[in-house]
Amino acid sequence: MSETVARGEQPTPVPVRDASTVMLVRDGVHGPEVFLQRRVNAMAFAAGMTVFPGGGVDATDAAVALDWAGPEPAWWAARFGGTDAARAQALVCAAVRETFEECGVLLAGPTADTVVADTAVYAEARGRLERRELSFAEFLTRERLVLRADLLRPWANWITPEAESRRYDTHFFVAVLPEGQQADDATSEAEVVTWSTPAEAIERWRSGLDVLLPPTWSQLVALGEFGSTADILAATPAIEPIMPVYDPESGGPTLAFPNAARYFSDLPEGARLRGSQRP
Repeated sequence: MSETVARGEQPTPVPVRDASTVMLVRDGVHGPEVFLQRRVNAMAFAAGMTVFPGGGVDATDAAVALDWAGPEPAWWAARFGGTDAARAQALVCAAVRETFEECGVLLAGPTADTVVADTAVYAEARGRLERRELSFAEFLTRERLVLRADLLRPWANWITPEAESRRYDTHFFVAVLPEGQQADDATSEAEVVTWSTPAEAIERWRSGLDVLLPPTWSQLVALGEFGSTADILAATPAIEPIMPVYDPESGGPTLAFPNAARYFSDLPEGARLRGSQRP
């Protein structure tokens, strides 16, 4: 919790930056599994937290000269609450770019109905993308790849509370790991990566082994309701913006959001005392 909030003052909200997060899923022996990363402690935002791949939207993500397969930006705009098509396109592009940068999974292919099977051949470009030496549109154009928006599904929208010093309007997507591809740990932003069922990930959090922010925990709870990746892709969750609100006088959890009481009741005691699990 920030010092300003602890003193009960009303901070001036900082600007909100658009961001995209992708929940990669695959079918496992015990049901759907999701890919998670534990962020390095040197990160400026969510350091040490266990999260899904994702990050902020870049200005270049709004490039219009792009081969695109699947629902058009206007469809995404409507699903994400009626935003404009340009912003929706940027969010989708950021989702695909960040997934490639952070774990090497590329939701793109040579044609509108194919997807690359081996992304190792793009290792050099992946590094340049991460260093912002190359735009994603330039990469796709150079490699003659089509962005596969149809492999993504819109899922949720969470906004960082106004009291925080870094704030993101994060749109969550879900995608099934493409056949033949591997999610890796070749990124400077994560120290540990893992595939686990949502139930296993939540149990690690309850045991104090991982730290889950409320948005991550909420998506794991939701994914845990499905028996297969096909069921997940077929779902059409209602997407309403959720911005947790600090309320120290509530008499209950100081952070209000859907199912907050359940989250805080399972929060490991040490984390509860530190007040570290905040969005």
